[in-house]
Order: sequence, then structure tokens, then C-alpha cells
Amino acid sequence: MARQLTEKQQAFLSVLFDEAQGNITRAKELAGYSPNVKNSELINSLKDEILEATQTYMASAAPQAAVAMVSGIIDPTQLGMRDKLSAAKELLDRTGLVKTEKMQVEASGGVMVLPPKQSS
Repeated sequence: MARQLTEKQQAFLSVLFDEAQGNITRAKELAGYSPNVKNSELINSLKDEILEATQTYMASAAPQAAVAMVSGIIDPTQLGMRDKLSAAKELLDRTGLVKTEKMQVEASGGVMVLPPKQSS
């Protein structure tokens, strides 16, 4: 069950990834908090909500990351494509969309059982 947040807490979370561009101090100002409120106190009180908002924000960028990866296939000569693909891969990995790896194990022959060693 989600806990009740104050108006300032809700305002802080709503501007954090929008107007404040992830800047805690700026989001705190925009939400109407006093400059005397320490960032660490605010972060500790909203840790779970900030993490949830971060996951949501990254999930909202996942389609752009997927498009960037496909555009690398269509035109691999684009300027900065290597960096763009690397960033897209990292974002998709962190949002849970990871590549699957399959491993095939083959064994030939049987198992050889040797008698126990005899002590001298």
C-alpha cells in the first residue's frame, strides 16, 4: 500500500525528472521547500518513491533506446553511433530488457570408473 505524501513531496517528485532535470536542489526549490531542508533528509524520507520514479523515468526512455539500436542497424555510419548504442544498451539492461544467452553443452563418450587406489 502506497503511503500518503504531502503536497510538497508530491510536487518534488513531479518536478524531479521534468523541470529540475534530476537536480535534487532545484527540485526542492521548485517544490517550495525551505533552503534549510537538507537534501539528504529529503532523499532519505522519499528514497523508495525516488527509486520508483527513477525506474518509471528510465522505462519511459526505453522506446527511444530501442529506436537508437535499430537506427544503428539502418545507418551504422551516423556520428557518435558507438556511444549511442552503448548508452541504449545500458538503459535497456537497467530497465530489465536484457539479451538472452544460450549455451549448448555437448558431451561425447561415457564415464570411466576406476577402481580405488591400493595403499602400499
